[in-house]
Amino acid sequence: MRDPIAVATIVDALRQANGDSRTRLLLREGMTLETLIDALLRAPVSERDAARLMTFALESGDFEVTPDFTSRPSHLKFIYDPPNSLRVVDIVMLTESRTFSSDDIWLRLRDV
Repeated sequence: MRDPIAVATIVDALRQANGDSRTRLLLREGMTLETLIDALLRAPVSERDAARLMTFALESGDFEVTPDFTSRPSHLKFIYDPPNSLRVVDIVMLTESRTFSSDDIWLRLRDV
């Protein structure tokens, strides 16, 4: 695991939002990025840390990301509320052929 503290913070946010049993299922079977974003926005972390954790989940390698964005050029685009604020409310992934919304992107915690 590259950053166990970041993973633990993500797991805690998911537990607070979904309970222990559902969180175990989400981590094992997978969840949408939208689910993670919702949990992080409700967690007692700063907006900056929530955005950092969203990015970490996508780029760290600690989570399997589907579809795989490493084989082609891609770019994260943060959606802010309101515009020009620092409150990230959503993320989209831009590729050469398509834009993926947060409910199109799946995450699953890699086996340790």
